[in-house]
Amino acid sequence: MSRNIAPVVTHTSTTTEKTLRLIGTVLRAQSGFFWVQTEQGVLECRLRGRLKKERQATDLVVIGDQVEVMPVGNGQGAIEAVLPRRSRLARRATGPRGAYKEDVIVANVDQVLLVFSCTKPEFTPRMLDRYLVICEHSELPVVIVATKIDLVGQHAAEAMFSPYARIGYPVFYTSIVRGEGIAELRSQLAGRISVVTGKSGVGKSSLLNAIQPGLNLRTGEISERLTKGRHTTTVAELIPLDLPGGGYVADTPGIREIGLWNVPERDLAWCFREFRPFLDDCYFAGCTHLHEPHCAVRAAVERGDITAARYDSYARLMESEDEE
Repeated sequence: MSRNIAPVVTHTSTTTEKTLRLIGTVLRAQSGFFWVQTEQGVLECRLRGRLKKERQATDLVVIGDQVEVMPVGNGQGAIEAVLPRRSRLARRATGPRGAYKEDVIVANVDQVLLVFSCTKPEFTPRMLDRYLVICEHSELPVVIVATKIDLVGQHAAEAMFSPYARIGYPVFYTSIVRGEGIAELRSQLAGRISVVTGKSGVGKSSLLNAIQPGLNLRTGEISERLTKGRHTTTVAELIPLDLPGGGYVADTPGIREIGLWNVPERDLAWCFREFRPFLDDCYFAGCTHLHEPHCAVRAAVERGDITAARYDSYARLMESEDEE
């Protein structure tokens, strides 16, 4: 159900020194520069030195962040503070000396559009499952978007994605070539702050260009040799949408791998939503659902209440196998 939200809004505050400061939203981040929407327009900003010195296990500033800005003239400003995030989409990334850290893709979003193509590149269910775990753990609403259905046909596309529709995820079947599903997806984006993410080459930028003609986001062809998409979006950006009720969408660089960040093993089964009705019925407390006898989850798999493919994704994550 569509939820109307106010567009990215800003307001001013005045310090005791009577210096004007602004609250704004980060629309774009690149190479230490941040473009922030304020009531005075978009300011090109850098971080104050004291913020740069702060040691954090996560990104200091990302698109979608609400920040406090000090204007310095000529359309520029300095970011003085970052306000608390109400939500985030994040993945695991390699930090200094090989240690893992949190890589926040976008902050303060209302929904995540997971875009997967039916072919070219091939649909990878286990990667989709990883995304879903991340979103479930962060309690972010999810919409699954199947692209390029014209290349495989409606029946084949539904066979790929219907297991996700059956467990309650909205699935939009789209074709840029035939214009299918675009109007419905446009309505889903209206009045919301959304992030669009998925593998390279699945058609994210083309999809956004179809939803709002005139965006002219760069698109690229698929590498026939590798059957992997070339990266066409290289900078994450929050884009205003000209839709009823407004809305913003974050177009993100294509992601070849998605690692889970800070999802405790004990929470993993809960992140598979179709497991939840059975989690309290296992004989042993703390059941891992891998080898214990009288496991209600494995019994549900045997009955067909949980698909074998989804259970396999869970088992692989529990066993910390590398993603294909």
